[in-house]
Amino acid sequence: MKLKRLLIGRPMKSHELAEEKLSKLKALAVLSSDALSSVAYGTEQILLVLVTVGAAALWYSLPISIAVLGLLTILILSYRQTIYAYPMGGGAYIVAKDNLGVPFGLVAGGSLLVDYILTVAVSSSAGTDAITSAFPSLHGHRVFISLFMIIVITLLNLRGITESASILMYPVYLFVLAVFLLIIGGAVQYMAGNIHATPPAIGTVVSGMSLFLLLKAFSSGCSALTGVEAVSNAIPNFMAPAEKNAAKTLVIMGGILGAMFIGISLLAYGFGIAPKPNETVVSQIASATFGRGIIYYFIQAVTALILFLAANTAFAAFPLLAFMLASDRFMPNMFMVRGDRLGFSNGIIVLGVLSGLLIIASKGETESLIPLYAVGVFIPFTLSQAGMMKRWIVKKPSGWIVPFLINTVGMLTTLTITLIFLITKFSQVWMIFLFLPAVIFIFKKINQHYHALADELRLDIDHEKPSKKGSVIVIPVGGITQVVRNTISYAQSLSDNIIAVYVGFDDESLHRMEKRWDEWNPGVRLIVLRSHYRSIVKPLTKFIDTVEWKTAETDHVTIMIPYFVTRHWWQNLLHNQTSLFLRAYLFAKENVKIAMVPYYLKK
Repeated sequence: MKLKRLLIGRPMKSHELAEEKLSKLKALAVLSSDALSSVAYGTEQILLVLVTVGAAALWYSLPISIAVLGLLTILILSYRQTIYAYPMGGGAYIVAKDNLGVPFGLVAGGSLLVDYILTVAVSSSAGTDAITSAFPSLHGHRVFISLFMIIVITLLNLRGITESASILMYPVYLFVLAVFLLIIGGAVQYMAGNIHATPPAIGTVVSGMSLFLLLKAFSSGCSALTGVEAVSNAIPNFMAPAEKNAAKTLVIMGGILGAMFIGISLLAYGFGIAPKPNETVVSQIASATFGRGIIYYFIQAVTALILFLAANTAFAAFPLLAFMLASDRFMPNMFMVRGDRLGFSNGIIVLGVLSGLLIIASKGETESLIPLYAVGVFIPFTLSQAGMMKRWIVKKPSGWIVPFLINTVGMLTTLTITLIFLITKFSQVWMIFLFLPAVIFIFKKINQHYHALADELRLDIDHEKPSKKGSVIVIPVGGITQVVRNTISYAQSLSDNIIAVYVGFDDESLHRMEKRWDEWNPGVRLIVLRSHYRSIVKPLTKFIDTVEWKTAETDHVTIMIPYFVTRHWWQNLLHNQTSLFLRAYLFAKENVKIAMVPYYLKK
């Protein structure tokens, strides 16, 4: 408990929830860290595709980056409308469910949950790439570094959203400062003629370049747009007026993201940068601009930090989305429970565990995760835009044509990109066709269970009253001890119909037990059973079945199991846990009640 308080902090009272709201400054740090951090690898993903046909093709990164910037503008305008239409949050899940139906909502919700898990995995592995670019000797410890940072960010979020936001503000804004410092410094160096690279001329015809490759490069660059939807998912976390603050935060985030992304792309082209296996594009630009000095290591440090902390966007959005799915009975109820620090702790912990397992499975390879990561977010993008289109058509509010056209362009664009991803990167994203249907199947089975449970537990208070029955108490005993005496004493306070049952392995032990019981005479009848196969559970359960069959109509059958509690946890290892095994075995019996009666040892 002391360790928990040290790591997470003191419990917070329920009324303090009103104080756990974010200002625009803090919300930008918490909810945009994923989107802003993607500039560290967005341009690089474009170059990785283009360089496969030669360095001369790298000039295509400029028109592709401009196209990505145009898509970003469309998404910002579209999600700004979503914020005002659905101020309670939920993003694509709520929009799709409300307008297109529950199945589409589950596809959007399931995709986003998968995407958030991938966000944490990609962010931590990309942050590790930044560290190993500066310190190549650490390359072999990639998985350990990524897992360590996931643990840190999980604990940080368990402390509460406001506290995590206060801590995250500094690295996020330091990263923005570092990137603009890099862009300005690089531009100055380029204009001063200090960069002697010879980038391929714009318009150069490249043999082997195809529309397929261009589309593949464009879809790869769209990975820089992941995380844009997070603000619309987490509107309830904003200070009032929540929707206005969320909309402003979204626009500010879009402006900063667009400027940084296009700046990095221009520098990468101007410096003639080509991707390297052990050094990121940002590292190469920083090295060429400032040399390997203090400023370079500052840029690499904050880049690594923001990439790690980009996972915080998922930690802010995943628990809230899981809460909404759980409220609709598509996820377990545990995701609706707030923890000591008023956050949805179960969602935070589950996200940390699943992303850690993904890091281990992928061996920390960022590149192998990014395509799946991008598909997971562009499916909800598409469904969200389609849902908003239907909303405008059905409701037809004043001036609906313009927002309808914006959402239409957004839907067609994101749908096209989704199809491009599926076609050009099928070998990397085929798992989505297995994983997403499995998630939706689980959602539906959970929902069916909750509805069936509600139907079965529903009570007609006018006609259904408790039935009055007697009580038969069966006490399994292993000897005559203080533990048994304690249990019999408690049972006698509840019923006069008590049976003690002893299971022996030979005639001698049975006779000895009967004799000692008669001498003790506790006022309770003893039944002795012979076990030919040295099993206590089977003879006992057969006897309980007999009692149950004979008394089910007139009496409740209660199995009262004596057990002792040791003073120290390690002492449990010195004793057979027969009582626990017996409880586990009897737990599935429908008409039997089980009571565990503890006796606390003092030595």
